[in-house]
Amino acid sequence: MSRRWPVQDAKARFSELLDTTLAEGPQIVTKRGVETVVLLPIEQWRRLEGMTRPDLKELLLAPEARTDELTPPRRQHRRRTPWTVK
Repeated sequence: MSRRWPVQDAKARFSELLDTTLAEGPQIVTKRGVETVVLLPIEQWRRLEGMTRPDLKELLLAPEARTDELTPPRRQHRRRTPWTVK
């Protein structure tokens, strides 16, 4: 179960916050009574992060084209005046 830590306690007892996170799971840090951040074990973070990214198979089999995301937008450059030989 997530425990709430006021930011002052989280700063003063950071080592305990880390140990509790590893033992019990995600911990919520509040600032002025408002839930602000969550501290969670790295394995859980990587699992969540991996769930949001499509894998190569999904990208290749997707019905919509993804080429727009692959090429950066072109900049608008001023044209140079032609160079003439005298």
